[in-house]
Amino acid sequence: MSVCAPRLFATTMTLLAGCILAGCTTSKSTSSNQNTRATDVQEAQKPQDVASVVRQKMPASVKDREGWARDLATTFASQGIDPTLENICSVLAVAQQESNYQADPAVAGLNKIAWKEIDRRAASLHIPQILVHTALKIESPNGKSYSDRLDNVRTEKQLSEIFDDFIGSVPMGQKLFGAYNPVHTGGPMQVSVAFAEKHTQGYPWAMPGTVRQEVFTRRGCLWFGTYHLLNYPANYSAPIFRFADFNAGWYASRNAAFQNAVSKATGIKLALDGDLIAYDSDAAGNTELAVRKLGSKLAIGDRDIHRQLAQGDSIAFEKTALYQSIFQLAEQKTGKRLPREILPGIQLESPKITRNLTTAWFAKRVDDRRAQCMAAGQ
Repeated sequence: MSVCAPRLFATTMTLLAGCILAGCTTSKSTSSNQNTRATDVQEAQKPQDVASVVRQKMPASVKDREGWARDLATTFASQGIDPTLENICSVLAVAQQESNYQADPAVAGLNKIAWKEIDRRAASLHIPQILVHTALKIESPNGKSYSDRLDNVRTEKQLSEIFDDFIGSVPMGQKLFGAYNPVHTGGPMQVSVAFAEKHTQGYPWAMPGTVRQEVFTRRGCLWFGTYHLLNYPANYSAPIFRFADFNAGWYASRNAAFQNAVSKATGIKLALDGDLIAYDSDAAGNTELAVRKLGSKLAIGDRDIHRQLAQGDSIAFEKTALYQSIFQLAEQKTGKRLPREILPGIQLESPKITRNLTTAWFAKRVDDRRAQCMAAGQ
């Protein structure tokens, strides 16, 4: 027996006696805390008037709060999303993180980013830089030269418009970019233009222009951003995993947990990035190759492995034999239940990002903002 054992025993008995004497108080306190937490959850899930919540929660300094309230109320109603405090604050938290509630946020150094992209495209096509820069000195549809507009561009909306004009009006623009506009995201929630173009069904407002142009409006970005954040089924235990998905793609948090299980089952280290197949290649990616190592144990052929992994962008993946078998094997090997959700380990890369940031950092920042929004005024 350790020499410390009697002391530990005495201390334990003292604590036990204290617990017995304070038993009723402790029980009531614990019960009270549990009831409070349960009440908070119930309150967070109660239907709310979306516009009223936005007016209450959004800082008074925000320009046109009434417009934000109206657009978000229409967004929730048209998409059939539960108008809970948690959902409303989740959308506001993303908009605050991405743009600080600015409909068309300025991007520092955007003019340099734009010129760099043009020069990169020219070099890739072996077009002399001087030829491109000369072409950009011609007058654009708004009366200013493209060069002048590029030198003074401040927002992604302005930059997208410049590229649209350049591609549509100047032969050099067609040669450099074809129909490709290099501005991929925009608006107060930094929505992907490609995502918006695939999810227009149910859009409640008439579009005077293109989907791309609509993304750069407050109402359009709120609608498509809310769709990306909340309008898909997911078995997550907390909003933070949706925030990670917003940054990394639908089901990235669930898929990262699956990759973790594959790694545990095979002993092969994998990047927990949520990409189950190589979407930009016909070749098998690292996750698929690792799963194939378990082919005999899974009794699933390579073709079926690929087919089931390709369902990684839907809720249906969780019902596949592959998903369930991998977790079963991994948990047998580790002797414990493994998580079904993990924040993806993705390094954020963009010309606009000047710091060392990750998807997990983004998700945690947004989740903090969501919590602050929900607590404000309570």
